[in-house]
Amino acid sequence: RAKYALAVMRVLRQFRRCPAERLASGARLVGEMTTLRAFCCDDLFRFNNINLDPLTETYGIPFYLQYLAHWPEYFIVAEAPGGELMGYIMGKAEGSVAREEWHGHVTALSVAPEFRRLGLAAKLMELLEEISERKGGFFVDLFVRVSNQVAVNMYKQLGYSVYRTVIEYYSASNGEPDEDAYDMRKALSRDTEKKSVIPLPHPVRPEDIE
Repeated sequence: RAKYALAVMRVLRQFRRCPAERLASGARLVGEMTTLRAFCCDDLFRFNNINLDPLTETYGIPFYLQYLAHWPEYFIVAEAPGGELMGYIMGKAEGSVAREEWHGHVTALSVAPEFRRLGLAAKLMELLEEISERKGGFFVDLFVRVSNQVAVNMYKQLGYSVYRTVIEYYSASNGEPDEDAYDMRKALSRDTEKKSVIPLPHPVRPEDIE
C-alpha cells in the first residue's frame, strides 16, 4: 500500500496542472473554438458531465491515474474557449512487436452531450491514431457494445471494421444479462498487408483475449 500511495503522489505532483510549456508543445487547435491538449489531474474533477452518457464506461480515480502515469500522451481532452471540458479520449500502447501485434488501444472516448455533432470524437480518434503511428503501431483497436449502433456506425465511418465478437465482454447489473462486444480495428501504415484487420471466423470469450 505504501508503494502504491507513493506512486499516486508522484502522478499527482507531475500532472496536477497543465503547465504552459506542456500546452505550448502539445496543444492543438481544432477550428477556432476547441483545443486538444494533454489531460492533467485537475481534469478528473471537471469531466463528470462528459461521463453522463450511460453507454460511457466510467472508472475509479486510480484507474485514470494509472493511464496518466504510464501513457500520458494517450490521454487527451478537448477544451472549449471558456475552459469547459468538451470530451476526452484515453488509451494506451500494448502488444507484441515480434508478432506484429504492437498497437494503440482506445480505452475510453466520450463527448459531453452539448458538444456532440461537432466532429470532436473523430478529431480525438485521429490524434490517437497519429500517436500510434509515431510509436510504430500496426493498428488501433477498441471495444464497443454490440447494442451501441450509433458508436459502431461512427467507428465504421472512421475506417474501423469488426475484427471479432467477444462474448459477454461487458458485465451487466440489475440482473440483466452480460453483453457482447465488438473488437473493432483500423490498420495503420506499418501493416502494409492489412493482416491485422482480417476478421476472425468465430467469436471469442474475454479470457481468450491477449
